Order: sequence, then C-alpha cells, then structure tokens
Amino acid sequence: MAEILFLEDEVTIREVITEYMNVAGHKVTECDNGDEAIERFREKKFDLAVLDIRVPGRSGLKVLEYIRKELRLDIGVIMLTAYEDVNTQVEAFNFFADDYITKPVSPIILLKRIEVLLRRINTEESQRDSSLVIDDKAYKVYFEGKDINLTVSEFLLLKTLHDSPNQVLSREQLILHIFNEDYIGNDRIIDAHIKNLRKKLPVNVIDTVIGVGYRWKEE
Repeated sequence: MAEILFLEDEVTIREVITEYMNVAGHKVTECDNGDEAIERFREKKFDLAVLDIRVPGRSGLKVLEYIRKELRLDIGVIMLTAYEDVNTQVEAFNFFADDYITKPVSPIILLKRIEVLLRRINTEESQRDSSLVIDDKAYKVYFEGKDINLTVSEFLLLKTLHDSPNQVLSREQLILHIFNEDYIGNDRIIDAHIKNLRKKLPVNVIDTVIGVGYRWKEE
C-alpha cells in the first residue's frame, strides 16, 4: 500500500482512476487544482504522486517544480497529461519526473506503472538502509543510507576491490586501475589510501594479504 496524491481536474477520470487505486490497496488523496495539491504536500507525507499538467491554479509542472525545489521531496512522480510535445516532456524530466504518460490511459496500465515505480523506490531504499552501497554512476558510497565522503582515488580503489571478489590485487595492479600506467611515484600511495578508507568506513571491508596486496573482505 502506498500514500498517493492524485492531481486531476476531470471528475470522471479522477473518480475512475482513484477507484482502481483504492482497489489495489493504495490510499489516495484527490486534488482538482495545483494550489490545493501543494497544500496537501505541505501537510502530509506521500510515497508517490500522479500529476495532471493542465489543471486550474498552478499547473502540474509547477507543482512538480515546487515539491522538488522548495519542499525537496524525493518521492516518485508520474506525469499524466494530454500533452505529447517533446518540450513539455523534457521540462517534466528536467524537474525529475519519474514517468510521463499521455492520455487517454488505461487505469490498469497506470497501476502497473505505479507498481514498477514503487518497486524500484523500495529496492533503492532497502539497499541504502541495509548495507554498504557503491553507486558507480555518481561516484558515491553509502552505508545505512549515509553518504561516506571519499576522494575519487579512494572511491576507485574501493570499487576495484569490490569488483574483484576473492582476488588478491597487488599494489601495482591497483595503481593501474586508479592512476593508469602514466603514474610516477611510490606504490605505497595505495597503503595510504587503504588507511584512509579504513578510517572513513564504519565497517572493515578490506583484507591485507601480507607480502602480496589487498582483497575485498568476504561477508
């Protein structure tokens, strides 16, 4: 079950889709104008929002911009609209909409899109809340949802070890992964990075193999 805010000014569409959401087990807060939607966001926490763009008051795009910039809400957002032009879609995604569906839409298909989005959100939250997570796209490392502040070299070192389970990597191999063959200097720089990683990480995930190098520590 999810708490969903549904912004739609066409009564028939709103009632039909709301009924489908309720039957699927979700709790739905209905709004027929953008200003009311913003008030609801201020008052209550939602897991997901379905926003029509062309509504009275502030448009769905303005509502999306407000909750992202002013309220800083990191919730799933599906835009539901009759607009098919590329510029409107780009504007929606610039404000970090998660999905964009053009009308007319089957309520069943909308429910499936909601289901997929909620599953993705729940998976991401579960990963971040339960363990050490390495986000190689953002060059970020999280432990139990908290961002661990690493340098780029420390991140690359940690990721290299993580991506080579049960393999002992020498200092020379690690230098090639991090600095490439152009690096000129002492290979003991790896030892310094390992020391810093062990200080910053709440758990010890690196094993030292004396005389050889380092490896990712088994669970």
